[in-house]
Amino acid sequence: MKTLTYDLHLHSCLSPCGDNDMTPANIAGMTKVIGLDLIALTDHNSCKNCPAIAVAAREYGLLFLPGMELTTSEEVHVLCYFASLDAAMDFDRYVSNHLPDFPNKPLLFGDQLIYNEQDQISGSEDRLLISATDIPFDSVYDLVNQYDGIMVPAHINKPTTSLLGNLGFIPKNSKFACAEVKRETDWMELQQKYPYLTNCNHLCSSDAHDLNTIHEPIYTISCPDTSRT
Repeated sequence: MKTLTYDLHLHSCLSPCGDNDMTPANIAGMTKVIGLDLIALTDHNSCKNCPAIAVAAREYGLLFLPGMELTTSEEVHVLCYFASLDAAMDFDRYVSNHLPDFPNKPLLFGDQLIYNEQDQISGSEDRLLISATDIPFDSVYDLVNQYDGIMVPAHINKPTTSLLGNLGFIPKNSKFACAEVKRETDWMELQQKYPYLTNCNHLCSSDAHDLNTIHEPIYTISCPDTSRT
């Protein structure tokens, strides 16, 4: 069993709210300088920058977990993590078919830039990625499981775009076994208020949209297998 420092909620320049300096190579380089062992890229409703950051992470000797921050039909944000890059890209194609055809307006929302493995702009996403998909929250667990992935409700106690903020409760048919909180100190109180969480693990990640807000190596996770994706 190995203990790894992590930040598993990072946005690249593909997310419209992400700073354009958040290129795959910059993210990998900064997290290496900070001293993290394990990172995940979780852009809004897309995995299209995961191939590029997988290469950059490998070059910097980082462990990388491909992911996405899915927006459900209820506008609940859910972190989805995958065992392989191929699975993540298959899920990306599925989600793309469930994203509304609402155009991005870069001057209003921000650019949505796709990078290649040389850390060069190779394209952009025309549809607004922060839109809600038509995928309901109660279907996410089984859906992500089909792609050999796991779901983690994001920033679970955030006032907006969260499970508790938007729904106000944890559905009885929920199956998730881990949730994200912004502060470690929130977890005990949440478990007391929502008994479902007493059987869950939790993560604390940055939700960084710029290089300066990536977490320092203060949170750790135990991992029996550190093979890279």
